[in-house]
Amino acid sequence: MAEVAAAQSTEALKVTSIKSLAESPALNSVPSAYGFTINPNDEADPNDPEFAIPIVDMSLLTSGSPEQRSKIIHDLVKICQEWGFFIAINHGVPESLMKAMIETCHGFFSLPDEEKNEFKSGNDVLEMFKYGTSYNLALDKFLLWRDFFKVRVHPEFYSLYKPACFSEVSMEFSKRAREVALEITRAISESLGLEPNYIHNAMNMDRGIQMLAANYYPPCPRPEHAIGIPHHTDHGLVTLLIQNEMKGLQVEHNGKWLTVDGPPNGFFVNLADQMQILTNGKYKSVMHRATVNNKATRISIAIPHGPSVDTVVAPAPELLEKEGQAPKYLAMNYKEYIQLQQSGKNYMKSTFDHIRV
Repeated sequence: MAEVAAAQSTEALKVTSIKSLAESPALNSVPSAYGFTINPNDEADPNDPEFAIPIVDMSLLTSGSPEQRSKIIHDLVKICQEWGFFIAINHGVPESLMKAMIETCHGFFSLPDEEKNEFKSGNDVLEMFKYGTSYNLALDKFLLWRDFFKVRVHPEFYSLYKPACFSEVSMEFSKRAREVALEITRAISESLGLEPNYIHNAMNMDRGIQMLAANYYPPCPRPEHAIGIPHHTDHGLVTLLIQNEMKGLQVEHNGKWLTVDGPPNGFFVNLADQMQILTNGKYKSVMHRATVNNKATRISIAIPHGPSVDTVVAPAPELLEKEGQAPKYLAMNYKEYIQLQQSGKNYMKSTFDHIRV
């Protein structure tokens, strides 16, 4: 058995995609290069009221009465402080468009490896587009049970040229998702007692970075011994995420990992690092990860939204004055922050440790 595992491990390092490995008839265990252990004792009971995921009805923000909007903004304070995560419903993006985006991404991952490899590039997270498996083979202590691609869709819109429908679908989906994200940042600004456009203006979101990142997690023979993406926080301001019918996203809440479930037309919304810095730690950048299963392929699409690359992010002076606080984080250029997060010394560690005052 050891010889088989060693052979599979060596083979794993040669594969260009996890999809190819997972479809191999000889695969009956997880190659050692992918070895990762999930502790079931760390997982939350989804039936425990303590782990009831907050839901935000976006229609009450955009077209509700002043009282309804005010209540949602009031509720956001507790959600952003305690969770840093919620599910957005009634957001105005058609479910048909969300499904079309997932199907289009599935179409890309179904292309032959040699065609997908046309989109391979370096390790710069802000490149126009990037395709790969795992994360960074030079840094990874274990390989990830996923294939992925990332495309930059704002401030300039880029697209994959395969499959043929990708550009049209991704442009419309990215535009509509951006509208939702900007409405969320307006509401978060108000929840902090600031003007609705404060975050948008302070973070230069008119030229802010928006990515479209799709992940492909095929069935895994021993899902408890592999990971799709290990625990991490996102580097931007706010990330929206959709998925097909398979669950796998887990968020950390009160020291436990909760598997997120929600309506098929909802957006999973998580706050990210620049939001925690801007709010001086009042609002939480949520730790999350992606698990895998042995039943069916999971596809997720994350749409991270961040400041412009040249924005220097620091705790908002207006908040510091209002709360009577000293800044907890050093100011840092957003692009430099991304590079710090992606560097080897921060592998699976918090970047906040490097910028705390």
